[in-house]
Amino acid sequence: MSPDGVPAPVAKLDAQQLLRDVNDATGAGLEFLGQAAAGEVGAAFVRWPDGRDGVLTRGFGSAADLWRTAEVLDAARQDGLPVPRYDLLAELPGSVGVVQERLPGQVPQTVDQALLESMIALTDQFADRGGSLPVPSLYLLESGPGFCLHESLQVYDDRTRKLLDRLHEIGRAEPGGMAGDDLVHLDFHTGNVLTDAGRITGIVDWDGIGRGDRRFALVTLRFDAHVRLPGADLAWFDDLLETRLDPAVLRLYWAHMTLRLVDWSIRHHTPADTARWLDFAEPRLH
Repeated sequence: MSPDGVPAPVAKLDAQQLLRDVNDATGAGLEFLGQAAAGEVGAAFVRWPDGRDGVLTRGFGSAADLWRTAEVLDAARQDGLPVPRYDLLAELPGSVGVVQERLPGQVPQTVDQALLESMIALTDQFADRGGSLPVPSLYLLESGPGFCLHESLQVYDDRTRKLLDRLHEIGRAEPGGMAGDDLVHLDFHTGNVLTDAGRITGIVDWDGIGRGDRRFALVTLRFDAHVRLPGADLAWFDDLLETRLDPAVLRLYWAHMTLRLVDWSIRHHTPADTARWLDFAEPRLH
C-alpha cells in the first residue's frame, strides 16, 4: 500500500529466479533464453535439454487448478484450437512454475480490422468447451486476486469513487454473473495471440480461463482495440457488441473491464492513462 492508500502494483516476474526455483524443484534442466517482450507481468523463453522451446510463467491458483486448465486446453487443441500444451507444473513455495509449449509465430506488430475480425471469428470455436472449469467471478462486489481491486478506485479521486458506486449497482443487478458452458479467455487481446503471414497461429496466456460466455472475449478485445487503434472508426465493433449481446449482459461485461483497467492504470500507469479509460468506459455504464 502506498502512502496515499493506493494498493501496490503487481510485481514483475523475476524470470531467472523462477527458472532456478523450477530447476531446483524438478531437475528439469531448463535453459534461460530471454525475457518475453510482451505482457504486463512477464514471461520468459526457455529451452529443454532435448532442444524443445518453452515459455515459463508464474501460475496463479493451485497446481490442481492449473492441471484442470491443461486438460481443457488439451481437448481444445486436439480439436484444432491453436493453444499451448502444458509441459510442466512445478509446485513452489507460494506459487506454481508453469512451462508451456512455445507456439509458432510472433505477437502481431500491426493491428488492424482484419486481425480483429479474425480474432472475433476464432471465439466461435470456444463454444461448449468450458468442461469442468469454474465460472469466473467478475469482481464487481469484491476485489479480485491482484487485479480488479476496489480499493484503488475508492482512494483515487471523487470520479473513481462515483464509478465504484455504479459498478456495485451493476454487480447487484441481474444478470449478476456470467452464464454458459463455453471456454472463456479472460484476457483475449491482440498481445495474447501469435501470427505468421497474417494467420493466427497461437492463443496464449491462459492463466485467466473459465467456463461461461465466449462473447465476453469480444468486450475484452474492444477495450484493447481502443488502445491499439487510436482514432480508428470502430463503430462496426460497437454495432457487433450491441447485436450479439443483450444490453444488460454487455453492461455487466463492460463494468468488469472498466474496473479491471481503471484499477490497473491507477496502480501501474499514469493519471493520463486512468483518465483515458474513464473517458472511454463511463458512457456505456449508464
